Amino acid sequence: MADNYNLPPQAYHQQDDEIDLKELFIALWKGKWIIIFTTFVFAVGGVLYALSQPNTYKAEAVLASANDNKSGGLAGMAAQFGGLASLAGINLSGGGTDSKAMALAILQSRQFINAFINKYDLMVPLMAGEKWSELTDTLQLDSEIYDSQTKTWVREVEPGKSPIPTDWEAYKEFKKLIAVSESKDNGLVTLSITHLSPTIAKQWVDWLVIDLNAWVKKESLDETRRNIGYLEEQIQKTSISDMQSVFYQLIEEQTKNLMLAQVQDEFAFKTIDPAVVPEEKAGPKRALICVLAVLLGGMLGMGIVLIRFAFTKKD
Repeated sequence: MADNYNLPPQAYHQQDDEIDLKELFIALWKGKWIIIFTTFVFAVGGVLYALSQPNTYKAEAVLASANDNKSGGLAGMAAQFGGLASLAGINLSGGGTDSKAMALAILQSRQFINAFINKYDLMVPLMAGEKWSELTDTLQLDSEIYDSQTKTWVREVEPGKSPIPTDWEAYKEFKKLIAVSESKDNGLVTLSITHLSPTIAKQWVDWLVIDLNAWVKKESLDETRRNIGYLEEQIQKTSISDMQSVFYQLIEEQTKNLMLAQVQDEFAFKTIDPAVVPEEKAGPKRALICVLAVLLGGMLGMGIVLIRFAFTKKD
């Protein structure tokens, strides 16, 4: 003990700042009721929160690109008739875009999604759905958002905003439901919709595939018609028979593409595994929510006890 009196002042501070694990365990044991209480409160809150969340269901379809072995538009013309076109002084080697990547970009674009929502009148089930009734297979709406009797939007909004959802709000909400993934191994694309209603989820996936194929098909047909029109103009501008022969061959090829595209329904993607009505819920993960709530409550309780111990030790 006499040696301790001879220690310099810095040594006293160092001894005071040292953490004794035994003291920590004793402090935690003394504060066990605080830890138990906070853990219990968070556990009950986690259970109530998990039970209050409605079930969600995910329907998905597996798709394969219908254009992996084909090239369209000016890129296809350049691949087959690049030499002939160069003789005619025409550049057909415009930068081509991967057809699958372009179709996937269209699928997630704001223009396509808003057109999809408006076409099938999906604003109400998208923005006002509350829960799904398994007995009647119907989607129940939130009366605080949409009045189904008067068919009016009654949601509370900030001053200056309309209770009717905008296209931008609908787009952001739809983006939360849709998921698109591409396999690196085989290139197959999985398109899924997660919704409160399993029937609606399946239906929306089917509609998305149909509309995406129709959208890409229309754009391709329009491009092909523009190509044919351009080539016909070039025929009128030249009197050289060799060049006219080149143009006619190019027009013939584009006309074939046009005829084939008009009879092809699965233009962008072929359905390998169509969507079905899911029978098992995709969420919420109630067990995980409860476990996280218990862990968070226990950590908070331990934090409170240790903070009290630290202040008590300083005093």
